[in-house]
Amino acid sequence: MKVMVINCGSSSLKFKLFEIGEGQTLLAEGLVEEIGRAQSRFTYCNHKMKKGDKVTKDVIAENHTQAVGVVAKTLLDPDIGLFQGKIQVDAVGHRVVHGGEKFSKSALITKGVREVIEACCDLAPLHNPPNLAGIVACEEIFPGIPQVAVFDTAFHQTMPRKAYIYGLPYELYERYHIRKYGFHGTSHEYVSNRAAELLGVEMKKLRIVTCHLGNGSSITAVRFGQSIDTSMGFTPLQGLVMGTRTGDMDPAVVLYLMEKEHLDIKAMNDLLNKKSGLKGISGISNDLRQIMDAAEHGNARAHAAIDSMVYRITKYIASYAGAMCGIDAIVFTGGIGENAVELREKMLEPLEFMGVLLDQEKNRSKEREKIITKDNSPVKALVIPTNEELMIAMKTKVVVEESTHENH
Repeated sequence: MKVMVINCGSSSLKFKLFEIGEGQTLLAEGLVEEIGRAQSRFTYCNHKMKKGDKVTKDVIAENHTQAVGVVAKTLLDPDIGLFQGKIQVDAVGHRVVHGGEKFSKSALITKGVREVIEACCDLAPLHNPPNLAGIVACEEIFPGIPQVAVFDTAFHQTMPRKAYIYGLPYELYERYHIRKYGFHGTSHEYVSNRAAELLGVEMKKLRIVTCHLGNGSSITAVRFGQSIDTSMGFTPLQGLVMGTRTGDMDPAVVLYLMEKEHLDIKAMNDLLNKKSGLKGISGISNDLRQIMDAAEHGNARAHAAIDSMVYRITKYIASYAGAMCGIDAIVFTGGIGENAVELREKMLEPLEFMGVLLDQEKNRSKEREKIITKDNSPVKALVIPTNEELMIAMKTKVVVEESTHENH
């Protein structure tokens, strides 16, 4: 089955085209950037090109429908396309950030499903509207092709109430659905499954803490294949110290600062989400590489930012080991999780007491996918590059096949 995966941001559209059968083959991928401007930028490559080769050109994409049109036109291009006359795609899978409490798994997109995604725009105002725009665009450009929504929040719908409920009056949860939802679910699910494969142990026998660490970061306790707790909450603001987000904080600080700094809701939201975290503490950037460089040159605030981030990660890993009544493996993924070798050492060394025996040579090896603990380590630590798009493609295939079977 050929599955196109679409991931829409407010001004971008990323796509990957997979052949999913006994194996998985990436056929093509591309990115349309700066959607809505006079000129947009399109980058594209396919499996027939030489490794590292890509096409980059200016295109007109005033909206997401035109961006999908650019993708379709390119796939039919006689020089760089993959198809002749007609695009032969069997299904389109969409990354949708928020599915609220309605979706605990991926869903074939119908009018009703679209309405729920739209209703969740209040919960994810930066993400769900462009996700919805991508769905509408694909329905127009690829009429008749099944569309599937794969929700970031779905994997975390297995959390028990004690983990997701907040200490607010219960009627506010009932009225506004205020609770912990969690995000990065597709990534956490992918790397936990891959960890089980690498360890040669069934998922239903493993207690894994997965650490998706990038500009946005979250940690999840995956007990026997199910998410039982995760660090992000009602929004992606809760949890770890991130690139520009505060993470966990006394909520009274918000009221205090709004009064002292005379901030309205929008200004306070910008401070919490865009001016805080690593950027706010260091005063340098949200780019960890720049902060680490400054720390090496003795910048005290850079050290403070790194130490705060590392401490919070270590604390969450240990607390989730407690929540699962034990731990078998820790997985690192995302830009920071996969590449920050020295920081992984700092995160894991304090956990030696619970059986994490780091092997520094393995940790520093050039392999992208690896086990980084000693052979006799009771708790294994792994580095696994995430592949959310592949996970979306595989889930899309399952949903389409199930719906076809039901209709027959």
